[in-house]
Amino acid sequence: MRFFFHILLLLLLLMLIQSPPASTHNYHDALTKSILFFDGQRSGRLPSDQRATWRGDSGLSDGSEAGVDLQGGYYDAGDNVKFGFPMAFTTTMLSWSVIDFGDAMPSDEFRNAAVAIRWATDYLLKTISQPGRIFVQVGNPISDHNCWERPEDMDTARTVYNVSAERPGSEVAGETAAALAAGSMVFRSLDPGYSQKLLENAMRVFEFADNHKGAYSDDPGLRAGVCPFYCDFDGYQDELLWGAAWLRRASQNDTFLNYIQDNGKTLGADDNINEFGWDNKHAGLNVLVSKEYMEGQVLSLESYKESADSFMCTLIPESSSSHIQYTPGGLIYKPGGSNMQHVTSITFLLLTYANYLSKSSQTVNCGSITVGPASLRLQAKKQIDYLLGDNPMNMSYMVGYGTRYPQRIHHRGSSLPSIHDHPQFIACKEGSIYFNSTNPNLNPLIGAVVGGPGEDDVYKDDRADFRKSEPTTYINAPLVGVLAYFVSNPNLSDHPN
Repeated sequence: MRFFFHILLLLLLLMLIQSPPASTHNYHDALTKSILFFDGQRSGRLPSDQRATWRGDSGLSDGSEAGVDLQGGYYDAGDNVKFGFPMAFTTTMLSWSVIDFGDAMPSDEFRNAAVAIRWATDYLLKTISQPGRIFVQVGNPISDHNCWERPEDMDTARTVYNVSAERPGSEVAGETAAALAAGSMVFRSLDPGYSQKLLENAMRVFEFADNHKGAYSDDPGLRAGVCPFYCDFDGYQDELLWGAAWLRRASQNDTFLNYIQDNGKTLGADDNINEFGWDNKHAGLNVLVSKEYMEGQVLSLESYKESADSFMCTLIPESSSSHIQYTPGGLIYKPGGSNMQHVTSITFLLLTYANYLSKSSQTVNCGSITVGPASLRLQAKKQIDYLLGDNPMNMSYMVGYGTRYPQRIHHRGSSLPSIHDHPQFIACKEGSIYFNSTNPNLNPLIGAVVGGPGEDDVYKDDRADFRKSEPTTYINAPLVGVLAYFVSNPNLSDHPN
């Protein structure tokens, strides 16, 4: 009898070892909160169904100095400036999240994500409302950053910056075209007329970007406003290809496929750059264009799959490729601050590429090993579970998720008293006592994901350390798609290959 008991125990142990561990995370809750975050970043006149109720109207006269209505849009992070370049990238990534992972979203979150996208696309349409100009920023960042002030109180200069034929900005225009094209796909069935409007404007803005080539931060006047915050460090060429790729996917128009084929080499498509974020689109471009190669067998696009494969191999520790850096606790790490932007955008590409590979029954050759979709998904899950709490600090890096999360994020509106609780004006420097306070923020910005720990996995929850404690819209935008995937596949059991 004892012999059979030992055999049974051994079989149970083997089953536990071979089975993937059941997830302990509530991905649905995290998804809900990751979208709710965008309510807290809104600029403009807030709607009656505003869910981050501690916020109030702000920036209602934005654009007035240039004779244009620029009310609306999002503040990029913990300040009160509207930077067009990262806002457009945020919009593209929120849209890609819905396009590729919307089917996995619960219906209420699909709606909330679409609302968040429309808040951005409505604003982007305003930025291109005047012929020959694109308004790329509202707010003087130097004066804004000199204050710790609620957006509802802000009285700093709302300087309006624009690009034109004489002062080109192909990266902002190209990214705006990508955002509007991707957005058009989200609204194709929800609002066909609006979808068509977005697509037509995307084509118009792309033509402007291509006809007037140049980087916006090369202009001295613009440089003073956008740098060092959102300088174009990597050139505008990738945004032209990225915009064309999104227009191709949204319209299926061969003009944009021809553009990619004809201009790829001169615009740096062969530069195997393993980066993806608001400034550098290369890795994302390769994944996006690979879809058409794998599913449509457009052989001229094969080099994009080769580059995407190469990027994926850098993320697999077992491969012989030179690897991306990981912290001792297993988090993707790139120096420079706001590291979670790299974690969420790269994790998004891991899952997206896994789906494209799976649909076309393909794999990635990483030298001595072959990597399939399951390996990419496992890497993605490790990153997201780390973000949600499986890490050496035993804390979630999303505000409001889990039992332990950042309390002192670098965010003006979150740290200062709500306009509803303290309607009296709080001037520029009067907010400093809240910035310097060691108390938790008064208004938790639910769903905000901070920049995250350093390369040693340590996070000190310090409001002043903006590189680690500041949330951004472009951290959350790709995270929405990733979390949607894991809502449907919490244990990766539905996708064994």
